[in-house]
Amino acid sequence: MVRLACVTTGSVPAAEDVVQEVFLALLHRPDVREPTAWLRRAVVSRCTSWVRRRRLERRHASQPEPEPLVALGPDAIAVRAGLARLRPRHRAAIFLRYYLDLSEADIADALNCRPGTVKSLLHRAHSALREHLDDH
Repeated sequence: MVRLACVTTGSVPAAEDVVQEVFLALLHRPDVREPTAWLRRAVVSRCTSWVRRRRLERRHASQPEPEPLVALGPDAIAVRAGLARLRPRHRAAIFLRYYLDLSEADIADALNCRPGTVKSLLHRAHSALREHLDDH
């Protein structure tokens, strides 16, 4: 869950905070029948809210973004930059599909949408990534 949140938010500390909040929320929901699916959906939802709030904060702040601490190769930097340009739902769909290897139905459940929407999200994310990588 932390990896999913990290890919969506782009921040390990924020991801850890979001996941902790979601797990705490699950403790107060004894009626949840499928906790893993509920957790995924809640993590994606809270990460999307976090990203929106962060964008709003950046609009009103003039401080530059901190540089990553890990040294990456040029290909990894290009992919990371491409992922950072994606919308949070597109990033989440890519992560759920290719990192967690979830089916379209499971991704649809996590993103609270239909399987056809998942196909569309993945297609648009691929197109945006391809376009970004072709430019670099």
